[in-house]
Amino acid sequence: MAQKQLWKSILQALKIAIGSSFAIWLAQALGLSFAASAGSIAMLTIVTTKWETVRLSGFRVITFAIAVFIAWLTISRLRSEWLAYGIFLFAMTLICGTFGWRAALSVNAVIGTHFLETKDFRAEAVWNEFYLLLIGISIALILNLFHNNEVHKKDLIQNMRYTEDRLQMIMGEIAAYLSCSKMQRNVWEDITQLEGQLREFIRDAHEYQDNTFHSHPGYYIDYFEMRLQQCGVLHNLHYEMKQIRHMPVQAQVIAEFVLDTADYVIEKNIPTVQLKKLEDIFQKMKEEPLPVSREEFESRAMLYHILMDLEEFLVFKKRFVEGMDDTQRRHYWENGEQLL
Repeated sequence: MAQKQLWKSILQALKIAIGSSFAIWLAQALGLSFAASAGSIAMLTIVTTKWETVRLSGFRVITFAIAVFIAWLTISRLRSEWLAYGIFLFAMTLICGTFGWRAALSVNAVIGTHFLETKDFRAEAVWNEFYLLLIGISIALILNLFHNNEVHKKDLIQNMRYTEDRLQMIMGEIAAYLSCSKMQRNVWEDITQLEGQLREFIRDAHEYQDNTFHSHPGYYIDYFEMRLQQCGVLHNLHYEMKQIRHMPVQAQVIAEFVLDTADYVIEKNIPTVQLKKLEDIFQKMKEEPLPVSREEFESRAMLYHILMDLEEFLVFKKRFVEGMDDTQRRHYWENGEQLL
């Protein structure tokens, strides 16, 4: 994981260095003033994802005209430079914040400093600033098109398989505890560790979604969020197990169910059969003789809570499957190439 992050950082640094340098060279070749600013604009735009680059570029073009107009109203009419620039920034910050364009503020602030230095609002000066903006965002758009989505997708699928393996292991340990077997691992720590990893996987899935122009990659985000919800259920289940002082005989049936369910903690499974088995266990437990002691009553009540947690665990997967649209179902569940 650390090595992948290192390579990602290196590639991003190369993009920024190459894009910014080329933007400066091109601005100089065209004889533009403040050519270095083209490199800054490229750098500020490259750091975003593919979709964010497109969106941000649009915002910067729109706000450019507003920035020029406000700069003309303030900088060209006020003698005090610091006061003029302060009013200019106040107005731009207010406008960008109101319309959700705050990411475009930095570039407009740079453009404002150019007008502050030259006090030149002739057409040639305005076009100079626009060309700097156009060069910066164009180079960023081109460079951000080069994103290795296939490798990123492969990593996401590997993370899905890893998550399923870890969940199966955790459920195996839970089944062992219910069977009064010796615990081999600290289940609480395993669940907590997996939750932290799942949050990283969700961030990676969002990044993948923002770097592809397909309409369906939200599937990976939904998948990892579903697994994170299931981890939350296992937290509750583990806590409830620890409250049982004397394990009732019915716990063995639940342990066998947990162990059987673990085999179906896979991507392409609709938990209909598991939910039906769980319903049967509920029914059989209702038919059991009533507990005769307070301790047995409390333990049996905890088992009911565990069963309800297991039901919630399965329902999260069922909702995930039902939430898929036709495109996602066809792309991820009917196309065998998506599985590794």
